[in-house]
Amino acid sequence: MRELGLEPAALFELLRILLAFALAFPIAWERARGHRSVGFRTLPIVAMAACGFTLIGRSVADIGAEGEARVLQGIISGIGFVGAGAIVKQGTSVRGLVTAASIWNAGAIGAAVGFERAEIAVALSLINLISNLFLTRYDNQNQDEDEEEVEGKQRDPPDDTFSRK
Repeated sequence: MRELGLEPAALFELLRILLAFALAFPIAWERARGHRSVGFRTLPIVAMAACGFTLIGRSVADIGAEGEARVLQGIISGIGFVGAGAIVKQGTSVRGLVTAASIWNAGAIGAAVGFERAEIAVALSLINLISNLFLTRYDNQNQDEDEEEVEGKQRDPPDDTFSRK
């Protein structure tokens, strides 16, 4: 690898970034398969970016635990902002919450890989994927029941407490 200008440490960092991508891809597949608001690219890119920021932060000389916490805080805030863009309010319904949570989780996957905690990243990936695949049926069933209850009841009149008379 040295002939190509890559040090062994750089190869391991590249493998970490690819691992972050690979662990987020099944979640992205599930979101895209169900025609959700993000496609195949977003979640793996978020995971790679979080891993990359973590690796860059850790490469700074003597960053220490406090510096690593700052890197993690920046990742959490930034990805929270990206995830917020996936949430859409339409009338009384809100869509995109699971996708936004999956985006945030993809960031956690990437950060875990970057902090050399692949076991946490694998667990996050599997639990997110399983939740999205199997709990969706239960969630949809409950949502249908809730909509039937609302349709059967007459809506309450608006609250006039704060209106001018």
